[in-house]
Amino acid sequence: MIQIRGIRDFMDREYPLDKIRNFGIIAHIDAGKTTVSERILFYTGVTHKIGEVHEGKAVMDWMEQEQERGITITAAATTCFWLPTYITNNQQLTTDNKKEYKHQFNIIDTPGHIDFTVEVKRSLRVLDGAVVVFDGVAGVEPQSETNWRYADEGKVPRICFVNKLDRTGASFEKSYKSILERLSPNAVRMQIPIGLEENFQGVIDLLENKAFKFEGEHGEKVIPIDIPNNLKADVEKYHTLLVEKIVENDDKTLNEYLLGKMPSNLELKKILRKATIANTIFPIFCGSALKNKGVQFILDGVIDYLPSPLDIPPLKVINSNTDEEVIREADDNGPFSALAFKVASDPFVGQLTFFRVYSGTLSAGSYIYNPRTKNRERIGRILRMHANEREDIKKVFAGEIAAAVGLKDTITSDTICDEDNPVIFERIVFPEPVISLRIEPKTKADQEKMGMALNRLSQEDPTFKVVSDQETLETIIMGMGELHLEIIVERMKREFRV
Repeated sequence: MIQIRGIRDFMDREYPLDKIRNFGIIAHIDAGKTTVSERILFYTGVTHKIGEVHEGKAVMDWMEQEQERGITITAAATTCFWLPTYITNNQQLTTDNKKEYKHQFNIIDTPGHIDFTVEVKRSLRVLDGAVVVFDGVAGVEPQSETNWRYADEGKVPRICFVNKLDRTGASFEKSYKSILERLSPNAVRMQIPIGLEENFQGVIDLLENKAFKFEGEHGEKVIPIDIPNNLKADVEKYHTLLVEKIVENDDKTLNEYLLGKMPSNLELKKILRKATIANTIFPIFCGSALKNKGVQFILDGVIDYLPSPLDIPPLKVINSNTDEEVIREADDNGPFSALAFKVASDPFVGQLTFFRVYSGTLSAGSYIYNPRTKNRERIGRILRMHANEREDIKKVFAGEIAAAVGLKDTITSDTICDEDNPVIFERIVFPEPVISLRIEPKTKADQEKMGMALNRLSQEDPTFKVVSDQETLETIIMGMGELHLEIIVERMKREFRV
């Protein structure tokens, strides 16, 4: 059930484009992705209590089936705001000065299970960056490779987080090596852990050469400590490797470094940011989300190294009237254009259409044009989503992600735009279903309800297909796996009362 959080009626942009980050959290199933998301919501102040997946209380896993099974089924979107740790801890800055450093995060938490791969594929299409979570015991797993390949296809910059370092059998080095061997030789350690398994205490930042531990009931206090003596040699060795890896990406700095001139941390961060956005380096962080250690540094890493909408190259799209190629830049003053990447049905407001704005602005109550249907549609309301809660907003700006109420004919992959400047974005390509199942309603009365439910569910999920066998007149449903179809049937019973 979706709840309303109140209406925001400001008509001006709250955060400039360079202070916005659109990113997703992707991983193999059970790497701790939703646990990371829950910590992010807590530290950014969206929630005041941490929801645990194993207790069925995770905010981002809001569907009943997700809470019962302890897995993520549908991608959940949320918006939150973050002030970097190094700014929060800076005693010299006043509250007003600190506000300048605050960033807006639009986050999508995606499923890890292969059956719900559609959610990862469509989310990566509209995101500017990703945080890839790995299990510190298992390292790279099969779905980690699939998701990494999707991100490669979309040229999505990534930072990595090796999670669960408190677990028995955890090894940061083993996980790091599996990333180098199976995903990319350009992954680089930004941190190393202090201790492992039950002795995991904190992390060491290799760029700054500083150690930190996490105190407070939920690890909210990040406390600088001395680097343990037994790790000093490792820190020195890995710091040198990190600096060398970074300077390789800038000829001028590399030449100076070879002549003995050490670049400042600020210069190194600038080069590293540029290289991460260009996908030539993948920074790796470490910690344990469940034990509240290391999550704040991922958020700092998102600000430091993942792109804002301004860092993404302008999109090449097709003018639907002339078939000519045109450019769409992240600019509030440009003509409105957005991509609908997800459709969800809600029992209270009807159909929700999630979209990412690439240029221009959109106000509630205005009209959009859909080049596929060649029709105009009116936007009833615009919502900023917080998992299954929502907040009404009057206007959405370039670079932002929101949901619209009132679009009847818009489906996943549709472009919505300004009628005077009609453009078509490249459609998202989804994998074909691999398994089928025959279904029939228990009673004749349920026949119509089942037809409606199947129609709604196939609109929401492009990897779910429904066909009718011409000879036997049976209804066949097709999907990405047994679990996928099991969830679909359960949803028909629960949501549509079939």
